[in-house]
Amino acid sequence: MTDIDIQTKPQYIEEQSKPEEPRYVYAYTIRITNNGQQAAQLISRHWKIVDENEQLQEVRGLGVVGEQPRLEPGESFSYSSGVIIETPTGTMEGSYTMKRDDGSQFEAAIDTFALIPPNALH
Repeated sequence: MTDIDIQTKPQYIEEQSKPEEPRYVYAYTIRITNNGQQAAQLISRHWKIVDENEQLQEVRGLGVVGEQPRLEPGESFSYSSGVIIETPTGTMEGSYTMKRDDGSQFEAAIDTFALIPPNALH
């Protein structure tokens, strides 16, 4: 178990998707929990988004949703965001750069999760 636990929950947004364009919209909710013994602050994010045509989008930036949350041991932070891909399905994975109070930094991995509309799997 790592110090930072990251849970993901993607959701297809049918009313914003336009398959004829092609445009498939997904929302995702992330819950970050500090299971470590020290406080840690989320400094930046790095996402790799791949559609079924192997088209890669990479997203890097400071914080998440305009914030750089600092989590004390046992604390959690949740946020929601979204992504648009050109195929019905895809995957996302990435990492957060975290900083401890002593200035040391580490990467918290975000496991790959699937972007799949309901009823896409038989």
